[in-house]
Amino acid sequence: MAARVLYDLCAADPAVRLSPYCWRVKLALAHKGVACEARPWRFTEREALGFSGQGRVPVLVDGERVVTDSFAIARYLDETYRDAPTLFPGGVAAARFVAAWADGVLNAGLARMVVADIWAALDGEDAAYFRESREARFGARLEDVQAGREERLGAFRASLAPLRTALGEAPFLAGERPAYADYAIAGSFQWAHAISAFDPLADDDPVPAWRERMRGLYDGLMATAPRAVGSAADAG
Repeated sequence: MAARVLYDLCAADPAVRLSPYCWRVKLALAHKGVACEARPWRFTEREALGFSGQGRVPVLVDGERVVTDSFAIARYLDETYRDAPTLFPGGVAAARFVAAWADGVLNAGLARMVVADIWAALDGEDAAYFRESREARFGARLEDVQAGREERLGAFRASLAPLRTALGEAPFLAGERPAYADYAIAGSFQWAHAISAFDPLADDDPVPAWRERMRGLYDGLMATAPRAVGSAADAG
């Protein structure tokens, strides 16, 4: 068994990894230069995480330590592997603010544009679980939630104004080099990219250029990651 294991949410194809929070951790591990096995895990395999005392990923096992929650894992990595550059050059509070913005604004907006595509990338019990749980959350069929996403692009792109403004000051949110604030947002875009052919960003925007810089990091960690095949079409 590897000394370090990250339980990492996967699609029907175990090579396709689709959690924005697991992507945050994988980028943080790469930033710290910490090798880790990213072990595929599915929504309905909660018993496999019983040792962690909860049933959600990411879960990092580092020797005898078990750490859950993406931000808690990032803090653990920063405190444990001090020889590598810090994940929080602007302070923990600033990075936490960015992560909270990604959770509440970015992920919420992306989810409504790709939720049916996520379902299409799953199979069996996972697909059934995802449909039931997300339709209860949204109060509508997944296809209806996703339908008309092109008409919502203007509002979604407007919600990225804070990100766009910050990127006008430096190549990365953390400044001249990326850090956890960048990873928190890049993980969200990678999540959508992994399971959907739909791109919500405009070409004449600084955000796609930043996204491409992020994809090229760490020997193309995100750029070379497998994607699910195809995309669910909009409902009428």
